[in-house]
Amino acid sequence: MARSPARTTIRLADGRELIYFDGRSGIDRSSADLRHIPPAAVHSELRFDPIFDEWVIVAGHRQSRTHLPPGDECPLCPSQPGRPTEIPAADYEVVVFENRFPSLTHPGRSEVICFAADHDAAFADLSLQRVRLILDALVDRTGSLSTIDGVEQVFPFENRGEAIGVTLHHPHGQIYAYPFVTPRTLRMIDVARAHREATGRDLFEDVLSAEKQAATRIVADGEHWTAFVPKAARWPIELHLYPHRAVPDLAALDGDELDELAMLQLDLHGRLARLFPDPMPYIAAWHQAPVRADRDLLRLHLRLFSTQRGPDKLKFLAGSESAMGVFINDLVPEETARRLRDA
Repeated sequence: MARSPARTTIRLADGRELIYFDGRSGIDRSSADLRHIPPAAVHSELRFDPIFDEWVIVAGHRQSRTHLPPGDECPLCPSQPGRPTEIPAADYEVVVFENRFPSLTHPGRSEVICFAADHDAAFADLSLQRVRLILDALVDRTGSLSTIDGVEQVFPFENRGEAIGVTLHHPHGQIYAYPFVTPRTLRMIDVARAHREATGRDLFEDVLSAEKQAATRIVADGEHWTAFVPKAARWPIELHLYPHRAVPDLAALDGDELDELAMLQLDLHGRLARLFPDPMPYIAAWHQAPVRADRDLLRLHLRLFSTQRGPDKLKFLAGSESAMGVFINDLVPEETARRLRDA
């Protein structure tokens, strides 16, 4: 399946960039955005917390963003006569555009990635070819956003389900280009550096080797990737997907690795979808190395996790988790891995 997708860039009515990604060339993407929308008055502010040595994003304009509209008013569906949306085309495969209500403004950037034109689709419903095209788009955006002055880390992710906090049901993800390295990433880098200094080895390679040796938490694997429930899983349902080769980000993957990744990612989403009777809320988060520093210390990996701990039970971040950062997991990771293997 390795190939270069067709890539077409246009400008929306308010000047924001939109990029169509298509599996084949020659598709007419000349439809213009005919809406009359002025550039949005948006501003996000970075505020520094000296107690935790962390940045906080304040984006007051997002309070007025679109919130759970009915399906016939979805802004991510294709445009139709009399109902223009964020996407001017009457149909599309994968689209990336600048968020109208961004969490990050210059020098950072917030983008939306739409996985399909079908409003009712889920990631698990997509074809293998579509998932591969989504990965092509994420590779493209990781590489492009990494070249922006001031961007320090690129974070692609998907939120799914109202229990997670989504405001639009259409199948989509987001891409944040942070003007700083995130706290979770800095912590992993510090631990990886200490591990290398103490042992001379790569932390992520040792974690992957330990999971392979234990075998009880492996859910799926291939020639290039292994998916497992981590031994110290924080979330009721939690999967980590590691590449066998140490690479810093999606843009560093080769064609064979991307092909297998598409198959495994689709497989894992299918297992989550089959685990409980109702659709499972989840977050799919790509951890990538910083753009400019410590790229040899953090290995690209996907963390796919859910707050669902039973058919009608959710995990809430209560006192210990929210106040102290100490997670309490009601499900045993080995049992979760077995259930996912059986799903």
